[in-house]
Amino acid sequence: MDWNRLVEQFGDYVPHAPWAQTLVGIGILLLVALIAQWVGARIVLFCAHRLLILTGRKNWDHALRRRRAYQNLWYAVPFAVVSMGVGLVPHMDRVVSVVGRIAHGAAWICVFTAVAGMLNALQDAYAATPRAQTRSIKGYIQIGKLMLVVICTVLVLSILLDRSPLWMISGLGAVSAILLLVFKDTLLSFVASTQLTSNDMLRIGDWIEMPQANADGFVRDIALHTVKVQNWDNTVTTVPTYKLFSESYRNYRQMFESGGRRIKRTLRVDASTVRFLTDDEAKRLMRFRLLHDYLTAKTTVLQEANSQLGDDIAQVPANRRRLTNIGTFRAYALAYLKQNPEIRQDMSMMVRMMEPQSDGIPIEVYCFAALTAWVEYERIQGDVFDHLLAILPELGLRLYQQPSGADVGAVGQGLAGALQRELARERAAYGDSVQTEVGWDPSGDTGVR
Repeated sequence: MDWNRLVEQFGDYVPHAPWAQTLVGIGILLLVALIAQWVGARIVLFCAHRLLILTGRKNWDHALRRRRAYQNLWYAVPFAVVSMGVGLVPHMDRVVSVVGRIAHGAAWICVFTAVAGMLNALQDAYAATPRAQTRSIKGYIQIGKLMLVVICTVLVLSILLDRSPLWMISGLGAVSAILLLVFKDTLLSFVASTQLTSNDMLRIGDWIEMPQANADGFVRDIALHTVKVQNWDNTVTTVPTYKLFSESYRNYRQMFESGGRRIKRTLRVDASTVRFLTDDEAKRLMRFRLLHDYLTAKTTVLQEANSQLGDDIAQVPANRRRLTNIGTFRAYALAYLKQNPEIRQDMSMMVRMMEPQSDGIPIEVYCFAALTAWVEYERIQGDVFDHLLAILPELGLRLYQQPSGADVGAVGQGLAGALQRELARERAAYGDSVQTEVGWDPSGDTGVR
């Protein structure tokens, strides 16, 4: 009885005009929607926060807040309330269906936006882990967001058009060729990104060299469509992901992991300086610590070989086996590399003579530096060749060097000086008759007087 009286009293305050009742209904619906949003926000935020804190995922909580995943999720609550309660508003029969579908679609958009924010938060949380320094999941995140956009578009359009989602999906078959053409690069990039990651072909931080794309530097970012390479001149080259799978490139990661960086450089020796060593020169070179053992063993072998020739044959120098200065230099260079602590002794090492060319005889030094960092590698390489260049004159060798303008000028000056001295000698010997017979005067006049 008291309840009926309360209803009658409340009815006295309800306006009787249709438009006023509609406004009151809309106001109550919006108020209920806002209250539901506030309550939902408090519940979702509290539960998610406590759950992540208890499981030790505090960084996830910060990432979800930064990416507004919580906010986008509870924004869907008022739209859902409006979609379900708009039919209770009086005198809105004409627009109930339209408003309900719009609110329903907006709620799903907020939900999918929240899920996309969760994917971005996952990317942020993963980027803070040590594993992210070598493997990137950015391509997978972008594929997931692309799939969310497609699903959200189909679902929202089906709600707005009041059609089944299956009807919308079946219509995609007619435009599949167009979609394949539009998303060709996306599909290629997705396959390439999957292959690169699963086969461990490329990591963030790898030094790659791809001349056809003018890329030579460290990989800074691996995304779905592009890979960013920071070159040595601090420029950035953007390479399509599928090109890194379909075209060849050089990856120096294995070199860094092996702990040895190759040194491969040649010294071009002047062929005119190559000769046999005399006995005195061989004895003098035995003072070098790096050559003592080599020369001692080599001298013994040569003496045994020459003693078998016989006295008559051995008297001819061309018949005897002798040491050469270029062979001794190769032995010295190899011994120097073997005693250098900054050269990897467990990797390939040799000093070889290559085919003589017009610009000298190439002597190639092939070894591996123990440090792979660029600055240290160049220092080690420079120290090695500084020493080898300085030791060449001790063995009677000289580097081949093409003549420069100064060399040509020096030759011209030498010829001019020699000609003047010869003319002065002839004038001193024959007097002025030399000028009359030759018909030349230093003043510049010509002809016979």
